[in-house]
Amino acid sequence: MNMSKQGVYDQLTSDYGERFSPEAAQYAIDHLNADWNANALKKAEVNSDSMNMSKQGIYDQLTSEAGEQFTPEEAQYAVDNLKANYNENALKKAKSYQEQMAMSPEGIREQLTSAAGEQFTPEEAAYAIQHLND
Repeated sequence: MNMSKQGVYDQLTSDYGERFSPEAAQYAIDHLNADWNANALKKAEVNSDSMNMSKQGIYDQLTSEAGEQFTPEEAQYAVDNLKANYNENALKKAKSYQEQMAMSPEGIREQLTSAAGEQFTPEEAAYAIQHLND
């Protein structure tokens, strides 16, 4: 499942999960032989491949308390080592906005680059807009 340390702990202690005591969960975490950087990288690959996310979007998802809960260092390792084509991710997002929401190219550009939106770079958004009708 490529979970973060906090994600594993939460799953072990959750009333909706395994219901272990905090002490038992901490013991498990302390004795777990896991490569958290590798887990973060695998989760980043899934986010890039299946959701066509931007680099910043992936980082935010990996570090979010409502998301994967990796440490900032683990998330940074993941995005630094992820072999993603962010231009293509931006293009796929742009095409989905065009097809599903009939957005204008300028509206798509704004959504792609917005801090509240997809968080692609202006260059990635420009690539997407340029290739929308290819």
